Amino acid sequence: MMKNIIILMFAILSILSVKAQDVTKAKTLLSEVSSKVKSYDNMVIDFKYSLENIAENMNQETRGDVSINGNKYVLNLMGTTQIFDGEKIYTIIPEDQEINISNYVAEDDNNITPSKMLTFYQDGYTYNWDITQDIKGRKIQYIKLTPIDSNADVKNILLGIDSQTKHIYNLIQTQDNGTKITITIKSFKTNQPLAKNLFSFNEDRYKDFYINRLD
Repeated sequence: MMKNIIILMFAILSILSVKAQDVTKAKTLLSEVSSKVKSYDNMVIDFKYSLENIAENMNQETRGDVSINGNKYVLNLMGTTQIFDGEKIYTIIPEDQEINISNYVAEDDNNITPSKMLTFYQDGYTYNWDITQDIKGRKIQYIKLTPIDSNADVKNILLGIDSQTKHIYNLIQTQDNGTKITITIKSFKTNQPLAKNLFSFNEDRYKDFYINRLD
């Protein structure tokens, strides 16, 4: 009986040790990704966005692009342009000839914004080493992120990282309602010659638009 208990204890300790090593490996890899991202002056990314919910028979796929400089960004997705100049968010909807202007409040932002897409995991998540996949000759290591907040709408996030370049390959977000959002990076360019006014909103260019000020 005592021998069985000792064997069981060693088995439990062995499992805990492996899990601790996996958490350490995950944290180390994410730190390398973060350091790489912070070393760039700017980033220009083309990506594929897909949304799927089998229960609701939803399946949507589109392409988008985003230019990022620090916390500023310009995002083009689904016919809408969103500009963040560091203080205000400008959402331009050409189809409706409408522009929504709002203040950015970091404390209220629980979503993964473009400027946080490559570093959002630094706060509010636990890490776990997950599967490795070979995708078109690239070794993609997945890290599973689980929100610390038990009331979060997000169930978990799988972050695919290119083991060689330390760049994020894709992000798979699963929500509690069964919706799965996948962002796959198709092109990743750094230190590009961006226009000085790229992250500035010029109201004179939208004289025929209705401007909704939410600030």
